[in-house]
Amino acid sequence: MSDLEAFRQEIRTWLEANCPPEMREPVRDEDDACWGGRNFKFKNDAQRQWMEACAAKGYTVPDWPKEYGGAGMSAAEAKVWREEMARINARPPLSSFGIWMLGPALLKFGTEEQKRHYLNQIARGEIRWCQGYSEPGSGSDLVSLQTYGEDKGDHWVVNGQKIWTSYADKADWIFCLVRTDKTNKYQGISFLLFDMTTPGVSTKPILLISGNSPFCETFFDNVVVPKDQIVGELNRGWDVAKYLLGHEREMISATGGGDRAGSLGAILSRSGVLDEPVLRAELAMFDVDSLAFTAMSEKFLDEAKVGRGHPAQPNMMKYAGTELNKRRNELVMSAGGSAALEWDSEESGGGARPRGWLRTKANSIEGGTSEVMLNVIAKRILDLPGA
Repeated sequence: MSDLEAFRQEIRTWLEANCPPEMREPVRDEDDACWGGRNFKFKNDAQRQWMEACAAKGYTVPDWPKEYGGAGMSAAEAKVWREEMARINARPPLSSFGIWMLGPALLKFGTEEQKRHYLNQIARGEIRWCQGYSEPGSGSDLVSLQTYGEDKGDHWVVNGQKIWTSYADKADWIFCLVRTDKTNKYQGISFLLFDMTTPGVSTKPILLISGNSPFCETFFDNVVVPKDQIVGELNRGWDVAKYLLGHEREMISATGGGDRAGSLGAILSRSGVLDEPVLRAELAMFDVDSLAFTAMSEKFLDEAKVGRGHPAQPNMMKYAGTELNKRRNELVMSAGGSAALEWDSEESGGGARPRGWLRTKANSIEGGTSEVMLNVIAKRILDLPGA
């Protein structure tokens, strides 16, 4: 038996012993996800048991170094972990912008003190983060941001506004792009970390057409940020921001699903026979495209782990993944017929299908619009001339 085969057996045995049956069921709503943080309330004992068991082994971030809360897995071992999780349909033990976005940026740009302090808290689910990037006048043209941090010697005083700040009203801390030099558009931005309970920080939820409110406006009014809460170099936050955006787009692209989410046709068929041949054909096409997306994602991930990834690959994944997710929800609505339009009843889970379908409309905007993604793909991968 090879070392990797022995490792697979070890992981399989551990999962069978530690993953509760409730954590092997599909995620039905946002409460089924464990977000962690100082104010998080577990939905049930199974959710708590699963997260704590994984955190104790470093399995919430399996490929992070052990000294930062991970399991120290190699790229090949982490792939085995993902495969074995998928085999039993296990839910992620912890959902976190700290894991998906900030963590990779800290691993690359953070000081040793920052890594040991923040990464271990993220891995244990003790701190929940939100992202302070977009502003009312700075979305696709992010470098035009105006939130300003004035240098006061041993601290900055930050004033400004962010928008579309996902879960800002639930987050403990924010990683935030702040202009610290008004004379240089690109080399005048710094990447700051600060507590959301700092005096002067306030949030206001933004109600979406789905009836939910995951996004917020976030306001900074003379917010004091200590000097040691900067990641990377002063005025070089754009370097950190671009690196993090690649991981954000990979995170959003994962909504596309693929074989880990199971065959959509098979899932929908469980509730009855799909008599419409055109719909059956569309479901089959979707499942094939999902499998192709999963294969592409695995290829890109393997290339990135050995330093051979193309910098525009996350843009491809983000565009393809969000288009798949929108198609998935369109098909779920089509298969449900008029019943899928129900908005409030307990039977429909409070209108889970239509609310989820409407929520996917934002996929084309968040993390970079589809139009921007296509422009990057055209320029960086296809080498097409600019307009």
